[in-house]
Amino acid sequence: MATVNIALVAGASGIIGNALVRELKARPDWQVRALPRTLVDGVDSIKADLTDAQGSAKALLQAADTTHLFYAALKGGHDLADEEAINQGMLRNLLDGLKAAGAPLERVVHYQGAKVYGVHLGCASAPFYEDDPRHLPANFYYAQEDLLRERGAAGDFEWSILRPDVVVGDVVGNPMNIVMVIGVFAALSKAAGVPLRFPGSHKTYSGVFAQTTDSTWLAHASVWAAQAPAAHNRVFNLVGEPFRWERIWKRVAKEFDMEVGPPQPFSLARQMPAKAEAWGRLVAEHGLQQVPYEKLVGWAFGDFVFNTEFDMISDMGKIRRAGFGEAVKTEATIVAALERLRTAKFLP
Repeated sequence: MATVNIALVAGASGIIGNALVRELKARPDWQVRALPRTLVDGVDSIKADLTDAQGSAKALLQAADTTHLFYAALKGGHDLADEEAINQGMLRNLLDGLKAAGAPLERVVHYQGAKVYGVHLGCASAPFYEDDPRHLPANFYYAQEDLLRERGAAGDFEWSILRPDVVVGDVVGNPMNIVMVIGVFAALSKAAGVPLRFPGSHKTYSGVFAQTTDSTWLAHASVWAAQAPAAHNRVFNLVGEPFRWERIWKRVAKEFDMEVGPPQPFSLARQMPAKAEAWGRLVAEHGLQQVPYEKLVGWAFGDFVFNTEFDMISDMGKIRRAGFGEAVKTEATIVAALERLRTAKFLP
């Protein structure tokens, strides 16, 4: 009889977690639970506030048979130091709760982002390599990684860390879903009768500064990282090939049957909130899902991505040499995500 792995996905309603729950549910050698909830039907959920140590420990008694933890939970803070304290504390409470429950935890798969390379602070040196030096703290990824290394050295479990960037998925209401930024912007532009014009800088539009990670591809890599001996206690970048936004913009325009105009740099975060009424008309006209406009898109995230004028390129050699060779095409993953969002009636 085949061994069945018992997975707990923390942050299961996010872009990463949603795709991972869907992937694990489809595999006969895995059982999966979600924390705190999931968008995937037929999956059990555990309701727990990970900032509450005692409450988490009580709730995690339901997960006493967990063999693999996939940690994609995230909570913001007032500043970087507060963010670090909150997110390290959440991971610690979860690990402590599983240990107290007697869970036979074998491996933890943890997710970081390009923020680990200091891109949120300004121009970072690319390509990004997994052994690049750290910047001056605070950075919650550092604190979480140190905790995993400490617990791993104590024999509590093995761990593996994946470092995606700008994850492409079909979850709505997530402030870091770049596909929703693109889709809503394109739909509103079309409704206004104007061509699709890139709202970021000319330099970003025509330069090779961008990279993304498809959420389904990341889910495949996560299962590999959870089981492969070569992923034992190692860190891996996981990003698609670098691309030019100019090329992507033409594919998006084709998807929405629009013309492409030259870039028109402006702040999405300042200008797009005023388009709530126009979006409401699109919702009514096309019978779209009723999602509050203010929760629909993270315009500030779009401003960051579309105005990054330094190289955002993570080296992919390490994970390929370790044995994960699956590849995806960036343009195709972005278009596919847009199509899924349109089919689900989140976009017209």
